[in-house]
Amino acid sequence: MSRTGGIQKGARVELRVGPLPWLALHTAYAKNKLFVDEQVRGPFAKWIHRHEFVAVGNQTRLTDSIEYELPGGAVVNALLGWVVKPGLIQMFRHRHRVTKRFCESS
Repeated sequence: MSRTGGIQKGARVELRVGPLPWLALHTAYAKNKLFVDEQVRGPFAKWIHRHEFVAVGNQTRLTDSIEYELPGGAVVNALLGWVVKPGLIQMFRHRHRVTKRFCESS
């Protein structure tokens, strides 16, 4: 929906995921190595997403690491975490395919 800044620390991204608004703040940045975004407001009780880039020969490996918690505490996480995880895996597989296609076409 909106963005201020790029991927550097302090940048903000406002998204809509389905009907849910989501505001993320970029909290860490190292040029050509990583950036981290954390949910300020959104569907999760906690969301920290680390994007890491590593040179592998003449290619780049992108690794996404996510720490998340569902709202409602440990019981909700234990009962529903198994439902959320496959959706996140599928979403990131799709994002990686799109990112790869974009980078290879540039």
